[in-house]
Amino acid sequence: MAARRVGEGCTALVTGASAGLGAAFARSLAKRGFGLILTARRAERLEALAGEIRRDFGSAVTVLPADLADPEAPAILVAAIEAQGLSVDMLVNNAGYGIPEIFERTDWAAQRDLIQVMVTSVAELCHRLLPAMLARKRGWIVNVASLAVFAPPVPGSTLYAGVKAFDVRFSEFLAAEVAGRGVHVLATCPGFTRTEFHQAAGMTQATDTIPGWQWQQADVVAEEAVAAVLAGRGPVLVNGTVNRAGALLLKYLPGFVIRALAERHPLAKRARFDAVEK
Repeated sequence: MAARRVGEGCTALVTGASAGLGAAFARSLAKRGFGLILTARRAERLEALAGEIRRDFGSAVTVLPADLADPEAPAILVAAIEAQGLSVDMLVNNAGYGIPEIFERTDWAAQRDLIQVMVTSVAELCHRLLPAMLARKRGWIVNVASLAVFAPPVPGSTLYAGVKAFDVRFSEFLAAEVAGRGVHVLATCPGFTRTEFHQAAGMTQATDTIPGWQWQQADVVAEEAVAAVLAGRGPVLVNGTVNRAGALLLKYLPGFVIRALAERHPLAKRARFDAVEK
């Protein structure tokens, strides 16, 4: 008789599931027996992933396209889930992106949408789905943050580290609030990860100069995060041994050393060049 998988009888909602880390989270959870609710803007990509997961893992998959930049989207998404008679046992707040442009030159609407996707919708989905988890005394929440929270500040993507810092602190405080009540909360902080993220943000010219040993694969990041939250570890996970060592080192380095490192970072050099050119 096959051993029961930890996710059997449970359903996970994954945002930003159409590619990259979101798709990797979906596969990792399906492997563990979770049913899935996949959401992102690109319906055709979601349907392709859903077909793959049904074929490879036999999982039940529901596709609910949504644009979380729309302030109404979280409420509409949760209502659609409830209308289908589904409940969410695990929430993976993965949706996100970067704006590489210098802050002063970016339309506020673009920055506002970034905050909506990576701060407001994260908090709202947690707020709407947490009560049922607590009532069942079972649930898991993964908020995808970033190593950028710990990294030296560099020009460009100015709001990105700030919103990811929110995700970390929010996760820490939420974890403390629900401790001992059957719900586990984790902020996972990957570093450079092989996804479409940098290409979509127009950052490949800068990231191409980053050594290969600093990169991780999306499936490795997702596996580590899923294993950690299911084991009740957290509330903060820095993904990968190299990244954990770097984050720890940065915590104790003097400020002038951190500033010097930031000045030499490839992303900083590219941002300064772009600022002069424009």
